[in-house]
Amino acid sequence: MASLRVALLGCGVVGTEVARLLHEHADDLAARAGARLELAGIAVRRLGRDRSITGVDPGLFTADARALVERDDVDLVVEVIGGIEPARGLLLAAMERGASIVTANKALLAEDGVTLHTAAEKHGVDLYYEAAVAGAIPLLRPLRESLAGDRIKRVLGIVNGTTNYILDRMDSEGSSFTEALEEAQSLGYAEADPTADIEGFDAAAKAAILAGIAFHSPVVAADVHREGIADVTSADVASAKAMNAVVKLLAICELSPDGQGVGVRVHPAMLPRTHPLASVRGAYNAVFVEAEAAGRLMFYGPGAGGVPTASAVLGDLVTAARNRLGDAVGPRGSWYADRPVRPMGETVTRYHISLDVDDRPGVLAAVAAVFAEHDVSIETVRQRSEGPDDAELVVVTHQATDDSLAATVDGLTRLDTVRAVLSVMRVEGE
Repeated sequence: MASLRVALLGCGVVGTEVARLLHEHADDLAARAGARLELAGIAVRRLGRDRSITGVDPGLFTADARALVERDDVDLVVEVIGGIEPARGLLLAAMERGASIVTANKALLAEDGVTLHTAAEKHGVDLYYEAAVAGAIPLLRPLRESLAGDRIKRVLGIVNGTTNYILDRMDSEGSSFTEALEEAQSLGYAEADPTADIEGFDAAAKAAILAGIAFHSPVVAADVHREGIADVTSADVASAKAMNAVVKLLAICELSPDGQGVGVRVHPAMLPRTHPLASVRGAYNAVFVEAEAAGRLMFYGPGAGGVPTASAVLGDLVTAARNRLGDAVGPRGSWYADRPVRPMGETVTRYHISLDVDDRPGVLAAVAAVFAEHDVSIETVRQRSEGPDDAELVVVTHQATDDSLAATVDGLTRLDTVRAVLSVMRVEGE
């Protein structure tokens, strides 16, 4: 049987599992790919660490990643370093030399995916990255290939397991945000510095990739409206429960009503418990796709972790190997529509607004007048007395532009009878 040589860039949590599975499943992978997949080398930042991986020759480790990707005997390059540089330079160098690429690097793809796709096409090689979004869940290939004959209208998803775990614990156990975050860190779901997750950067990168594929338009992470979950309180979660809803950090990619633009956003939102995404628990991911012909589809599974992510990497690796043996290449990047990303203010959404107000006659009328001034229709109002002269007023709106809703909230803060705007959260899924 023929052999194909694989350069592995990075040997952290994911890279270690890729190397291990390449050895343990070598015969099965060879049968599926049509060639044996042999490690040519493993690039790491520093040599000398204990990197014992069953079946992997310690002599394969090198600190010279550039020399590894430029070797004449390397056919396929797997990149799991992460970040922008040196990953971008290494991948471009590998493609220039004729190697096909498998990467899990969401940050790089969300910042400069068009450059990578252009280089892959120029040099006649593959670029696969299923593992960059939602771990082991087969998602990007169905969007790019299975639904190529359809028109995708909306992609709504939970694409960050850390934040989903935190919000799930706040909902199911009554934990505070801080308690849930500490628990996520103790279980290894959250990093010591959880900023990328809880501030929405990770989800925004994935949303950019999803939008680019779904709507055939170049979208970068900077285009994505991003809000994290650090300001979500136990009171927000309790308010959601009162509405028979749950709070989730959602990545939302959608065509504008006229089909001429796209909206891409990441933010916490209240989601009805009847929605399929509401039942996604723990650190799991799920993505809900709405297409014109296929209707509604949902993809669900583990969205992170070494073994699940390595599964997606190896799936891409087998496909790239088959293409190489057959002198073929996979699907190219598709940007033909080139739709602009619309400002967040043009997005049509709904709001849940909680107000601390004076408990006296005329307050509700004054609040309603502010909504009317900005042409925002009220769906429901709920009031709860907090003291002799104090009340909490909860308003859920009908759909309006985000600019109109934001202006409404700003107007409410100016009312003498409104002591404080306690929380503002979007409502999705209806």
